[in-house]
Parts: sequence; structure tokens; C-alpha cells
Amino acid sequence: MTDANLFQLGIGLETGAHAEDTRSPSAAPMIRDVFDDTRDDHFIRRDGRVFAGTHLIIEVVNGHGLDDEDRIQTAFRDCVDECGATLLHIHTHKFSPQGVSGVAVLAESHISVHTWPEIGYGAFDVFMCGDADPWRAVGVLQRAFGTADVRVKELLRGDGLVSESQAA
Repeated sequence: MTDANLFQLGIGLETGAHAEDTRSPSAAPMIRDVFDDTRDDHFIRRDGRVFAGTHLIIEVVNGHGLDDEDRIQTAFRDCVDECGATLLHIHTHKFSPQGVSGVAVLAESHISVHTWPEIGYGAFDVFMCGDADPWRAVGVLQRAFGTADVRVKELLRGDGLVSESQAA
């Protein structure tokens, strides 16, 4: 693959991301108790369950403006604000003749989308950990794309890997 092809793929571009250094012994992962209240991993503890975060699959149906990158970026920012999350970076790409893909990278995880504006469909993925509330994104997306038809599926990521009883 030529350097031009790598550039086309975005490999080697300065994005602010840094690779984990796995060469030095000090880079070995630290193992800590997930029930330690001083831990900053943002695990969620609710109703006797411990999980990494709430992941929503949100389908916008009969939506409007799903081919507008600016509108999608604004919707991402509005979701971040409404959900109480921390925005790190937004990247979107507009396809020809239509459609937009994008991601908002958050300190709490991410929001992503791929749209099919020709049928009024947007496939959103909202995953957040800690105190951020991804359910608040549903109303934001409903308003942003002018539809009452928003379908949601929830997955508690990491649910069942550890239990509250293990903390005792």
C-alpha cells in the first residue's frame, strides 16, 4: 500500500489519539477492584447490577435533514449537553449522492450514526458510562430530525461480568 493510500484511509494522520505503549513494563495494565469507590472507570451500579455502560441503538424513522452534516453535528452536540457527557471530538463524512456517517468521541464513550436520507432513516448508536444519561438523547434526536418515530433498544454493556455480591 502506498503512502497516498494510507493517507486516504486516515492512517498516520495526526488526530490527537495516541497508541498505548505496550513495550515498557510500566505500561502493563493495572488491575483494580471494580467496587473501589475511588476508581475512575465510571462503572454503573444500579439495582444490584454492575455494568460498564448503557448502550442504546436508536433508529430515527421518517426523519428529515439526515443528509445535512451540520445538522447531525449539532444533534451530536445537543445530545452531549442534554446527556451530561463530555465531548472530545466529532468527525463526520458526507457520501455522494447522499448519506452521512459520523462519530462523536466522548470521555464517556461515543455517539455514532449512519444515515439513509433517501428513506428518512438514521441509525444512531449512543453508548455512555458513568453519570451520563444516554436515554436523554432520544428526545434530542426526535426533535433534531422532526419525527415522532424513534425506536430504541438498550444493552447494558458488561452486565453480569461482576456482581454486587462480589463486593461484600
